Amino acid sequence: MPQIVNPHDGTEIFFDDDEATGEPILYLHGSALSRSIWRGLGYTKTLGAGHRNIRMDLRGHGRSEKSHSVDDYTMAKVGSDICAVLDHLQLEQVHLMGYSFGARAGLHLASVRPERLLSLIMLGGTYRIEEGEIDQLFFPGYLQVLRDGDIEGFVRGQERNGRLDPATRLAFMHNDPLALAAYYEAAEGLQNLDEGDLARIQVPTLLMVGTRDMPRFEHNKTMARIMPQARLVALPGRTHGSTLFPIEPVVEAVTSFWSSRA
Repeated sequence: MPQIVNPHDGTEIFFDDDEATGEPILYLHGSALSRSIWRGLGYTKTLGAGHRNIRMDLRGHGRSEKSHSVDDYTMAKVGSDICAVLDHLQLEQVHLMGYSFGARAGLHLASVRPERLLSLIMLGGTYRIEEGEIDQLFFPGYLQVLRDGDIEGFVRGQERNGRLDPATRLAFMHNDPLALAAYYEAAEGLQNLDEGDLARIQVPTLLMVGTRDMPRFEHNKTMARIMPQARLVALPGRTHGSTLFPIEPVVEAVTSFWSSRA
């Protein structure tokens, strides 16, 4: 399993690369998940056909280093991890496809290092996390459960809402609860962009979000209005958790977006 050490702060980051020919796609997973989601759902086999596929575990997730410090989860540090992987692979530019946390990381990179991106695909992403939004996504008090080191309690809290399929449950159970708590605390205060940042982003961007994914659906309308090169595709009836599956409408929209840009 390839790994690098981010030269900016010494964080270990794990990734994989199929080393295929074709334009590269970098896949970034959502919070409490890992790089395995993209292969498990079939994205690398379908969308990735004819491309070079690179999947990375974002800091605090998967096999990458899991700091318990909130300050280690700023978007500046996450972005430096991404650039460190690209530099290691000697890739100047990639198509970046991100879900949730991964989408927000991609948006940050488009803001500060646009020259590294051929395009940005945001799935269930947003430019800001509103106060109390993550409580609504999981359950009230989720953060204290994680701070108490109770990953089973975190999973049970979500199961009471009937929101976890077996694969997601297994993925969530493999998390370090203290690292996840630090990440979520940073997400609520250290990872937002403002509308002025959005207006300056020139990277061709496809925004995809479920119509039942609130408040992200409204946030994506704002992004589509403000970002000069953004296009919005709504996913009817989908919530945040169901953004990625079934994959066929997502793959079709992304393929069409790339074709039109070409």
